[in-house]
Amino acid sequence: MSRTYLDHAATTPMVPEAVAAMTAELTRVGNPSAAHGSGRAARRVLEDARELIAARVGADPAEVVLTSGGTESDNLAVKGAWFARRDRRRDRVVTSAVEHHAVLDSAAWLGAAEGATTVLLPVDGTGRVPEAAVDAAVDERTAVVSVMAANNEVGTRQPLAAVARRAAEVGAVSHSDAVQAVGHVPVDFAASGLDLLTFTAHKLGGPVGVGALLARRETALAAVQHGGGQEREIRSGTFDVAAVAGFAAAVEVAVRDLEAEEVRLRALRAELVAGALAAVPGAVLRGTLDPERSLPGVTNLGFPGCAADAVLMVLDAAGLDCSAGSACSAGVPRPSHVLTAMGLADDDARSSVRFSLGRGSTGADVAALLAVLPDAVARARAATAVG
Repeated sequence: MSRTYLDHAATTPMVPEAVAAMTAELTRVGNPSAAHGSGRAARRVLEDARELIAARVGADPAEVVLTSGGTESDNLAVKGAWFARRDRRRDRVVTSAVEHHAVLDSAAWLGAAEGATTVLLPVDGTGRVPEAAVDAAVDERTAVVSVMAANNEVGTRQPLAAVARRAAEVGAVSHSDAVQAVGHVPVDFAASGLDLLTFTAHKLGGPVGVGALLARRETALAAVQHGGGQEREIRSGTFDVAAVAGFAAAVEVAVRDLEAEEVRLRALRAELVAGALAAVPGAVLRGTLDPERSLPGVTNLGFPGCAADAVLMVLDAAGLDCSAGSACSAGVPRPSHVLTAMGLADDDARSSVRFSLGRGSTGADVAALLAVLPDAVARARAATAVG
């Protein structure tokens, strides 16, 4: 059975250019930190990739700290900024209630281990942080404020300009997890006013296991792991040259095609939403279709009266790959923290399914989903009623 992939927000297929770039480097010998000829050749590949990545996201090459991906970058940003700024007058970490757990858990760890005060910004019914909440929460006691560029579950984009402005006013470090944004909507680090920004390769057509933290040169960061100090003495570890080359190739393709892909995916998303709302009684959109406040390809739909896991089982059997709007811990389903922060009751949060489109998604994929979705929801509702 051929499968229809509608889970690009989880990970994306690698683009051919990234595969080719990685393949060309897989047989290379030479540690890029070595001084001999093979090492210098590997270093050239690495630095060329760094320059390309920087140019495509509005950064200076010296601001690109290469990491193993989004989780490491988020940990380094939140913890590194905290440790570099920690003093009695700055004991607060401010973040939103809808962040990825790489940020939320980093902030919670700082609270438990270091006595930080964690402040969670509320969101409205679409999952967006009100600018007034940012102004109220970020003050002279704040060491670091971290607000994601766009949410991974509902696709809502956040007011990063307001975050950067307020942080600058009070002398706090500003960070954004832009894992879902880079390569999908315009991102310009220099123009953003942010001090730190996270993104990763596998969410934009590159390989798993490589990402970056953009860090302004004047922003102090403490290392959270120690070793060779390869990246500005704040991130240690031998570079994966092949993965970095694939990362750069994927960034190049994603940014090059961004405008056309955004238009195409927004049209597909609108078709998906309209078709689902018309075909499935009681279906409701979580988030917003506002192009200024949403990602082009992420859709979260609620199907009250059934469990999302049941819907996903039917869709999976029909050859469609989607995901639930909830996390699972130790095999126990829990309502999504994103959806509950948006004001949904637990049962409504558990009924939501995410459909995320990306490069390669087509009208035929949307049609395949809409052909089986009404029956999938009906069967899930019947199973829930019996249960």
